[in-house]
Amino acid sequence: MAHKILIVEDESYIVDILDFNLKKEGFETDAAYNGTDGLKKALSGGFDLILLDVMLPGLDGFEVCRRLREKSTTPVIMLTAREEESDKVTGLEIGADDYITKPFSIKELIARVKANLRRQSLTDRAALQSQTVFGDLIIDRDNFEVKKRGETVNLTLREFELLKFLSAQPKKVYSREELLKEVWGYEYAVSADDGRTVDVMIRRLREKIEDNDKQPRYIVTKRGAGYYFDF
Repeated sequence: MAHKILIVEDESYIVDILDFNLKKEGFETDAAYNGTDGLKKALSGGFDLILLDVMLPGLDGFEVCRRLREKSTTPVIMLTAREEESDKVTGLEIGADDYITKPFSIKELIARVKANLRRQSLTDRAALQSQTVFGDLIIDRDNFEVKKRGETVNLTLREFELLKFLSAQPKKVYSREELLKEVWGYEYAVSADDGRTVDVMIRRLREKIEDNDKQPRYIVTKRGAGYYFDF
């Protein structure tokens, strides 16, 4: 069955370009031209990935993503014409899985769509041991659930995948490039902005699972090298 992608973008010519190229790759598509309709369609379910523009009439992309994350873990790739790093960081912090800046090449966008879908598919087929206990943290790999002191921690799919990957080999240090390849599924050259994606996701994860995200117990930075899970 073909993956179904929702395009939330107010520029009709961009929707047409994305629609044509995604269908050429075998995807099914649907579109919304403002934030309100985009959120309604996204919450209706049935989509495997959402391409979400930041600058939208009505609700902007940030607000759509924020509200979507309250009820859904569907992968979100944000599309933005803004070049400011703060906007990209904002998107990641509110739950986006990836972003791409306009103007973008269709080849790169398709690669990112496939990478996110591939990672989700691998997660769905995961057959690892169900639960692993690390102190007051329990990672349930089969049910994609994390609990801290018995309370469920609300993680996005990408946050869960990152935690699962790092915790699979405690003490092993992974560079940003390795994490982008293994967790995000990137198979092309990694830019400085892509590395920033990892940093933001690590920060979000620490805020959710650490008692003190400024002095993390579980997800530790190895200066100049990358990150590792400490236990």
